[in-house]
Amino acid sequence: MSRIGKLAIPVPAGATVTVAGQTIKARGPKGELELVLPEVITPKLENNELLVAPRADLMKAANDAIEAEKAKGKRPPTLAQSLTQDARTQWGTARARAANLVEGVTKGYTKTLELVGVGYRAQMQGTDLKLALGYSHDVIFKAPQGIKLETPKPTEIIISGADKQTVGQVAAEIKKFRPPEPYKGKGIRLQGEYVRRKEGKKK
Repeated sequence: MSRIGKLAIPVPAGATVTVAGQTIKARGPKGELELVLPEVITPKLENNELLVAPRADLMKAANDAIEAEKAKGKRPPTLAQSLTQDARTQWGTARARAANLVEGVTKGYTKTLELVGVGYRAQMQGTDLKLALGYSHDVIFKAPQGIKLETPKPTEIIISGADKQTVGQVAAEIKKFRPPEPYKGKGIRLQGEYVRRKEGKKK
């Protein structure tokens, strides 16, 4: 059995989760999100807890295979070993994504970027992010729907939203405008990110 997949996901107060077929919808203080699980995984809601498990026919086939090995007097395989490869690999992933969905609508996710370099600055221009990164022009980044950008300091960008994947994607896209370089460490980096430095040429 998947050690991650079998864990129940508690639905916190203030959040509403509904299940319809393969679709999980969650609503909370931070917004509303939807997740469609693979066909081999079935979600269900019980006692205010969200559970995900392989489809019933796949579970039955796996249990039958275990009983067949026991009948032969052999050491039976685990449930995970008896499942199809697709169900085995998707089970834990589906549970993790469902947990991110519930946490996203209740607490949300945040990433902080730091600008390192002389003259590197960030500021808000309405809902857009304006970046001065040493180019001949300013870089304008438009925040996608559901993402909030803030610049509490000229060298700091805070990205927040309910969708963990979108928050991470936005952080990666902003970093791409000026990735950290290894000689002086100038560029855009995640807060606390280690930038491996190289020694410059010696005269």
